[in-house]
Amino acid sequence: MNHNNQKKIAVINDISGFGRCSVAVSLPVISYLGIQCCPVPTSIFSNHTGFPHYFFDDYTDKMQEYIDNWKKLDLHFEGIMTGFLGSKRQIEIVKKFIRDFKDENTKVLVDPAMGENGKAYPTYTKEMCLEIKKLVEHADIITPNVTEACILTDTEYKESFCRQDLYDMAKKLVEHGARHVVISGVRMGYYVGNVIASHSLEPRIIKHKKTGDFRSGTGDIYAAIIAADMVNQVPFDISVRKAADFVKRALTETERMRIPSTDGLAFEEVLYTLDRH
Repeated sequence: MNHNNQKKIAVINDISGFGRCSVAVSLPVISYLGIQCCPVPTSIFSNHTGFPHYFFDDYTDKMQEYIDNWKKLDLHFEGIMTGFLGSKRQIEIVKKFIRDFKDENTKVLVDPAMGENGKAYPTYTKEMCLEIKKLVEHADIITPNVTEACILTDTEYKESFCRQDLYDMAKKLVEHGARHVVISGVRMGYYVGNVIASHSLEPRIIKHKKTGDFRSGTGDIYAAIIAADMVNQVPFDISVRKAADFVKRALTETERMRIPSTDGLAFEEVLYTLDRH
């Protein structure tokens, strides 16, 4: 019995029942783009931590046994995608997962979800940030925001960076090991920019007019589209533009519906507009 007749992406991230983030958005987006999405849960939340209260269950102790059963099934993945990781031990589990499952046909996307607005998340120690630096060495694509790009390149955070500073960070990240880099969500006045760079592509900026305010899960949707396109062999720059266009459409519809910011993007309303090629 062969379980590998369809393209698959393993998504290592938490599951939040409400709030549209992490696996809850990655799964439908990746599935819509014609790829089987196989979640590896790192933790379970009733709703994400942006709400005033939530239920939380750490899944670290169960992850390896969960993964070992995939080995018994001889599963192979065309893609591996990682999101928020809650401890050094989880990072080590992810690195082992990549070593065990990555072959010549597997692409890896690491979303180094370590912080925002110039600060690492409270759960991220210096040691964990160093471990994430090691993790991105295994990636074909990384999708940091500006804060995370600063942490990964030992750059002092500023509220605004000139174009050359952003290009320099992107180049450093490519030199660090990733084949393709996109620094997402760069604030540029009335615009939001995405800085892209590759081994074969000089840094440049893809930007769109700003729509609405920050919403939970936006980066997860963005990364899921790029991960699926990575497996579907869509050129990187086209994929970044496609993801940014889709997020803008989803933001516009979400604002029209007056969805609370904690509730994420109402991407379901516009999923049918996402280019599947």
